[in-house]
Amino acid sequence: MDWLFTPLFLLAFGLTLLVFDPLQRIARLFGQRPQELVAGALQSTLVAAFRLCGTRLAVQRSPAVRPRTGYLLIANHQSMFDIPILGALLFSNFPKYVSKRELASWIPSISYNLRRGGNAIIDRKDREQATRTIRELGERVQARGVSAVIYPEGTRARGGELGPFKPAGALALLSAAPELPVVPVAIDESWRLLRFNLLPVPFGTRVRVFIGDPIERRPGEDPQALLLECRRQIEKTLADWRGEAA
Repeated sequence: MDWLFTPLFLLAFGLTLLVFDPLQRIARLFGQRPQELVAGALQSTLVAAFRLCGTRLAVQRSPAVRPRTGYLLIANHQSMFDIPILGALLFSNFPKYVSKRELASWIPSISYNLRRGGNAIIDRKDREQATRTIRELGERVQARGVSAVIYPEGTRARGGELGPFKPAGALALLSAAPELPVVPVAIDESWRLLRFNLLPVPFGTRVRVFIGDPIERRPGEDPQALLLECRRQIEKTLADWRGEAA
């Protein structure tokens, strides 16, 4: 089953990237928001392509997370496909991401969106540049009323285990956008999609997503405690899911 449907997925995935690259460039001529709408459609289409391999999403989303509202989302990270999944689920919140600069130059559609879509492109070897760029991202999303996603682990957990948080980037984002509520996000089993580097894509993978209650900000809050609360909710959610599976 894996090998039967993987060629169909790879064809759909590749065509999606090729088609949406010029569409984004054309949309960007008319401003930031048209490009964001096309980028959201790109991410939704990429998620739909995975359905060719029987992939399904099980989403647990707080009703307090409103459309067309800005948030700071603190999430664990298992796969590069976490990005289109959250982009599709939070389409009208227009989430922006922190990305290493290597991804911003050679991937059709994705690299263009990273460069021109208001995201933060960082050099992971230059801590000062990374922190400054993340702060600028926080200021932009708060000013525009859109959202930002940050993965405090700093890299993908390829086997699904939650790694230690590297807090510098998340704390910079929190301090730069003190008016935006914070939303903890947990994602599980997305690592399985890349278990064999897409050759093949495992058939029938269920990816679970938890989008928690927004945590309102308050003057004098402890940002470290806020980050720890997000981690606590992520850990608890993953443990609950894996307990059910067992």
